[in-house]
Order: sequence, then C-alpha cells, then structure tokens
Amino acid sequence: MSLTKKLAIIGISLFLSACQSMMPGDKPLVAQRSAWEHVTPGCTGEPCPLVNIDTLSFAEEPQLTALIEHALLRMTTDAPDSPLPASLQAYEKDFLARADSGWKTYLQAKLREQHDQLVIIELSSYLATGGAHGMPGRGFINYDRDLHKALTLRDMLKPGTEDTFWQAAEQAHQRWLKANKLDQDPEYLKNWPFTRTANIALLKKSVLLKYDVYTLAPYSSGHVSLTIPYSQLRAILKPEYLPAEQ
Repeated sequence: MSLTKKLAIIGISLFLSACQSMMPGDKPLVAQRSAWEHVTPGCTGEPCPLVNIDTLSFAEEPQLTALIEHALLRMTTDAPDSPLPASLQAYEKDFLARADSGWKTYLQAKLREQHDQLVIIELSSYLATGGAHGMPGRGFINYDRDLHKALTLRDMLKPGTEDTFWQAAEQAHQRWLKANKLDQDPEYLKNWPFTRTANIALLKKSVLLKYDVYTLAPYSSGHVSLTIPYSQLRAILKPEYLPAEQ
C-alpha cells in the first residue's frame, strides 16, 4: 500500500473518531443543582410546616429541565387530571399558606445515570399531612438526548412486544419473592399479586422497575425494586436502547 493511501486511511479514521467524540451522548450533561428548604413565614414553634425541594437543571437541554419540573409538580397532585401548580415556587407558597402544624413535603430530582444517549433522572416525593405516616412517591425520566424527549415504554420496545416485556417483569417479581422467602406464602401471594408499574429506568446494567408503596408489598417494605437483565430483553427492546456494553 502506498504512503499516500496509508495517510488517507489514517485521515479518514481520525475524522470518524472526531465525529464520534462529538456525538451528543458521548459527552455527559452537566447538571446544575438547586436546593432549598423553607418553613411557614414567622413560624417559631415546633413543628413548623416545611417544604424541601432539591431539583436539577441542564443548560444544554432545557427540554429536560422543563420535564423535571413538570414531573415533580405532577407528584404533588392526587389525580392524573388535577391541575398543576404554576411552578415549584408557587407550590411551596400555596402549601405553606394552607399547612397545619407538622405538615411537610419533599420533592427531589436526582441524576441516576448517564450512558449511551440516555440520561436517567430519578424523582422522589414525600408528603406528610397528618396520620400515622407520610406518603412517598417515585418516578423516572428516561431522556433520549438524540430525540430531545422523555421515552415512554412504547418508545423503548419493539412493536408487539409489550406483553413479553411484562412477562419478563413477572419473572423478576418471582425472583424477588424467592429472594425474600415469600414465594411459599399463599396469604402473601394472594394479598400482593404482581402488577405493572409506570416507573421504569433503562439503567446501564439492567432495566429497573420501582413500585409505589402498597403496590407489591406493605408500606413497611418501601418501594419494591425489580431488575430485568438485558440478556432477557434483546428481542424486546429497540436496538438503540440496548447499552453498548451489553
């Protein structure tokens, strides 16, 4: 091979490497954290109503910033069709204005992982307005940087594979039951059957399903987590959502 051809091949290789290095998913996004905690103005007694908010913004992906705030605000409502507060600040002002002694609310967005073209945000909430205990909540945003959108389960799966996905999830539930020595407890199995969840995260090592309290287990068990290895999902997930190392 002539020197000219060798140099041309080297040049093409360097160009392709440079293009790959500039792909959006290859450079992690930088998250800007905003956190604050306030009590009812003028309150000096104990316990004062409290609002604690810990959220993220992304200068490079304003769509993701907006999705995070919308998702946190959705976690403050009782029903899917309830009107949302105008902002986190508006929610705080309204909550403190109507709160009784001891009320408290927490909202958090955490950067769980970044891999391939995906950014995984985990959302947490906790609302205590009296009673024996407060109510926690969880959620995820699987953000595709190439598409600039949050993925739905339908976006993740090949057409016609949703039932197969939930069969794999049910197998993960069986593994969880066995690991916790509950698979031979007829009363438990009757009271806490498998069900589906909207809280799904495409993590680098496996797909994570996280369940709200009182869904697969009593409140004392917290948020039950199930994991599905990617080896079970190769024929189910779209190829672009199988991590490069899998």
